[in-house]
Amino acid sequence: MKSSNKTEGTAAETTERRGDAKRNALQATTRQTPSWESVSLGLERVREHARTNPKLRFTALLHHITPELLRVAYLSLRRKAAPGVDGVTWHAYGEDVENKLNDLHSRIHRGAYRALPSRRRMIPKPDGRERPLGIASLEDKIVQRAVVEVLNAIFEADFIGFSYGFRPKRSQHDALDALAFAIEKKKVNWILDADLRSYFDTVNHEWLLRFLEVRIGDKRIIRLIRKWLKAGVMEDGLMSATIIGTPQGAVISPLLSNIYLHYSFDLWANRWRRREARGQVILIRYADDYVVGFQYEDEAKSFLAELGNRLERFGLSLHPDKTRLIEFGRYATERRAKRGLGKPETFTFLGFTHICGKNPFGAYALRRQTRRDRMRQTLQAVKEQMHKRLHHSIPEQGRWLGQVVRGYFAYHAVPSNTRAIGAFRWDIVRIWRQALKRQGQRARTSWKRMDVLAAQWLPPARVLHPWPTQRFIVNHSR
Repeated sequence: MKSSNKTEGTAAETTERRGDAKRNALQATTRQTPSWESVSLGLERVREHARTNPKLRFTALLHHITPELLRVAYLSLRRKAAPGVDGVTWHAYGEDVENKLNDLHSRIHRGAYRALPSRRRMIPKPDGRERPLGIASLEDKIVQRAVVEVLNAIFEADFIGFSYGFRPKRSQHDALDALAFAIEKKKVNWILDADLRSYFDTVNHEWLLRFLEVRIGDKRIIRLIRKWLKAGVMEDGLMSATIIGTPQGAVISPLLSNIYLHYSFDLWANRWRRREARGQVILIRYADDYVVGFQYEDEAKSFLAELGNRLERFGLSLHPDKTRLIEFGRYATERRAKRGLGKPETFTFLGFTHICGKNPFGAYALRRQTRRDRMRQTLQAVKEQMHKRLHHSIPEQGRWLGQVVRGYFAYHAVPSNTRAIGAFRWDIVRIWRQALKRQGQRARTSWKRMDVLAAQWLPPARVLHPWPTQRFIVNHSR
């Protein structure tokens, strides 16, 4: 069972499940080949040296970027991903792929490889704003994926247990479980819900390269990463340089993000709770989204004040409108009632609103509900897609909607969220009914008929995940 989250090397952190990155079906077949076995053995030696020698700098890494690793990287990419500025798709590159990968390997080791600018694409955010997405060229994706494989073997040994984002065999639900366990089982009375302002757009390149060089002494690897950072972006045919920031959507960006926050936030925060805190302090971070829990209010305020200064040193800042310190936990309702205040405030993390609630027996229980704005955004996207599928047959529409609902439930069907997933399913049926009415099938759009169609094609709204504290204890039995 998890010990106090204040001490260094807690059980929950040292026994977090680790492993290689998940691969798709095609990539899995490459594991059985002698070439991939040699790649895996080489990286396993790197991993072991990184684990046993925390201060070791690796001066020879580029030889691990082999044609076999490049092939594995190519197979791991999404087949239907949008092309970059080169216009090359996954399938087009697959023609004569072995010769292309050998040529790519040769250019990398000769120093002739050149990174292309990312193609910028704007995607909507739930609050109505837009987020810039950088789409790299296919060869850049391949090389980045291979470099990530090598760097993961080193930095996975360094990353702290409370860091969950984009790491091998760690998911958003692992972070949510750890947070729920801490809130329900630890002495958490205050929650710092922090948000970094435009994190990916403000990463300082020089600091990032200095952080990489703590472990990476191979200048050729550093040179590759510098090329991607300086490659620039292409938007509407115009090229613009990138002085700061990393492109969201790039294969290597999540790992670089974790490395940057490991040195700028994780190590400092872990040291702060060991040296400065009297009470318990819990930390959960998923990429640039993190939650910190405190036993005492004064320590929470002190941490927040020092955090701002710490982040400013590395070119980062807290979002003033999205960073809050709130009273939360098992005693928050009673304490606020005594002071004549209302119910405890809520906070959001990884798509769920966290609420101080009660179980059927009247005892404190953490409740998690899908964020309403995220649900509305998803339903609006489904409505737009149904308009494009207006003239498809009912079975075709039903199969597609069934996939949408199953995918949504796979993430959101957690305990205490039954009402929200039920509402989502009902809204999907309503959107389907409107589409059928626009087809002119009014005779087939009665609610009774829609109930039959929904039962035939859509999964029922039921909980698919266990209680987070139960799953956390199973995964971390110590």
